[in-house]
Amino acid sequence: MVSKRALALLIAALAVASLAAFLTYRRFTGTVAVIEVKGYILTDEDADYYTELLLRAYRDDWVKAVVLVVDSFGGSADYVEQVYFNAKQVKQKKPLVALAVNALSGGYYVCAAADYIYAHPTSLIGSIGVIAIAPPLLVPSERVLETGAYKHTGFSRLQFFSDLSRALESFVSAVEEGRGPRLKATREELLEARVYLGREALELGLIDQLGSLQHAIDEAARRAGLLSYTVVKLNLSSTLQSSAGYTWQNVTVELLESLHPPPAVYYIYIPAAQIASPGAQVQFNASGRGRVLIDLSHGNRVSWWSLDALLAELVRRNVSAGFVSSWESLRSELPNATALVVAAPARPYNREEVDEIESFVRRGGVLLLLYDPSYEYLGAEGFSNLEMAPANSVASRFGVTFAYGYLYNNREYYGIYRNIYVREFANSSLFANVSTMILFTAAAVRSGSAVAWAPEGTYSTAAETPGRYAVAAVVRWGNGTVVALGDISLFSEPFCRVEDNSIFIENLASLIANATVAKEREARAEEKVERPNLPVGTVKIFEVREDGEVYELRWTLVSESETLVETPYGTTRYFYTEKGLKAWESDGTRCVYDDPLPEPPFPLTRGSSWSYSTGFTLTLGGESYRGSITGREEVEGFETVTALDGRSYFCARVRFEIQESFVARGVTVLTTTRGYYCVSSEAGTVKQSQTTSHAQDSIRLRVTYREIVLKELRRP
Repeated sequence: MVSKRALALLIAALAVASLAAFLTYRRFTGTVAVIEVKGYILTDEDADYYTELLLRAYRDDWVKAVVLVVDSFGGSADYVEQVYFNAKQVKQKKPLVALAVNALSGGYYVCAAADYIYAHPTSLIGSIGVIAIAPPLLVPSERVLETGAYKHTGFSRLQFFSDLSRALESFVSAVEEGRGPRLKATREELLEARVYLGREALELGLIDQLGSLQHAIDEAARRAGLLSYTVVKLNLSSTLQSSAGYTWQNVTVELLESLHPPPAVYYIYIPAAQIASPGAQVQFNASGRGRVLIDLSHGNRVSWWSLDALLAELVRRNVSAGFVSSWESLRSELPNATALVVAAPARPYNREEVDEIESFVRRGGVLLLLYDPSYEYLGAEGFSNLEMAPANSVASRFGVTFAYGYLYNNREYYGIYRNIYVREFANSSLFANVSTMILFTAAAVRSGSAVAWAPEGTYSTAAETPGRYAVAAVVRWGNGTVVALGDISLFSEPFCRVEDNSIFIENLASLIANATVAKEREARAEEKVERPNLPVGTVKIFEVREDGEVYELRWTLVSESETLVETPYGTTRYFYTEKGLKAWESDGTRCVYDDPLPEPPFPLTRGSSWSYSTGFTLTLGGESYRGSITGREEVEGFETVTALDGRSYFCARVRFEIQESFVARGVTVLTTTRGYYCVSSEAGTVKQSQTTSHAQDSIRLRVTYREIVLKELRRP
């Protein structure tokens, strides 16, 4: 018979074994909780919804691991951070694995809290950055009173850039902390805020593996040491997120402003088309007369506020200014003006209007061309006219074009990446005593007369390549001056007070105040360029800028019937008859025209025009092809061009368009070149700017931009 003591021991042993088995079961068995983070996180209800789910998973002892399924483009910065820190708290207690279905901006911020991240091969990952709606400019009221300068706005407009950088730093630091040594992307790459496909994100270490939800669940269970588990999707059936109906198709800046009045900061991805904010548009009033005319007749998006600092400096110099809303009024006022401001037009200027502007400048007027790639200065109408480039409809007449996109620098910036420093300036009175300027979202300026450049390594969003981009140009045109600048923001408070921006504005105001405009009849007296008479043996050295590359071109007058052109890429000889250019040959290629291409009909006067059309035989690689060439040229006007050696030449500016085509092995090759050249009686061609489009069978292959400026003239 078993003794009572033995029986008690047996019962105790069975109890211990049972408890051990139970504990073992609990240790290796449990629940993997799945939490879906879906859509935008824009309201406190959204943040509270996900916080409650995460807290439930954190507190439930049966939940051994958590899988976050993230399909979100982010949201308001504070709410995204709330979800992130709660997810990070869960990770401290239980394995946390994320499946990034689509995780952009704040969506990826949440993923960064996980131990391990899965994604699909074509998941959208990244966009690590911040979008903010800046504090408004306070318009004071006598009825609504406040006790401090920032009581209504909350932030200094300049300081807000630094606040934005701090928010970005928090985001990037969270990614670097969460990914640790697995992160292969550099900090500079992260700061570009690019969107990557899942496969690319894997290579950069933004995720750990490509896989499905089941892969993520299995990994979470493995990390928790579970041999057997159930999967439970957590939700709050009685609560709906308030942003559930928002998608990337209907979230706009206007909506964000209604949810969070500015200033506001977001870790959010919004497609570019949704960025436009009607609420940010400026209201304009057109009135006034003065020596400085500011055109509003082409939907120009400028006001007293946007040009406040410049107008104040003009007033200090006893120069009045007025906004003119119709072209008829501007035309009648122009003869009495000394300066014209063409800023942020939404509609192109027609040829007749540009002719009138050009005549005004030629007589000694100052033309201030201002362009800004920000939406506030383009507007919906400006965007719809991008193909026609409204600002360039005027600028191109003077050898200037504003480039698409904006400039940025990830290494050196003021507050945020697109507030760029400018420290390189030409020897111009505009930059006297100016050592540093800051431009706020600026466009590149293309011109052979550039006078200010962003640092090497600055990027263009259009070109997507680093370079030394010009941001301003000064062109001497006849007796007048054209100033072109790719930013408008610096003319308003408080941006005008940063670095040496105010000194530049003072210099510009002085240039305008000192301008003298001749009457129309006085200006037309000597508008004529005779045929250049250069002796045989003359050598001209040009500086060539072609698609960002700079090199020298050497032109030699070999004889009355031959010229030689030498570049680092080859040598070309041109052969002439009394009637014009007959043939050319270059490194094994030869072209002979059926009829010579005529030289300009000297003397050149305003409005002179000529056309030509002929066939040619092109011999290339031992094979000959037939082709044709047509061209039209016209004298647009006259200007004084300064060569790179400092010499100035009075030139006729000739606009041209040339089309060449030939058929080779069944393929039609078409080249279209448009541009202008400036020719003087003393030196011949002094400057030339052209854009060439290359196509095959009507399919455009590439476009090249070329500009040459005389550097040195050597007479025998």
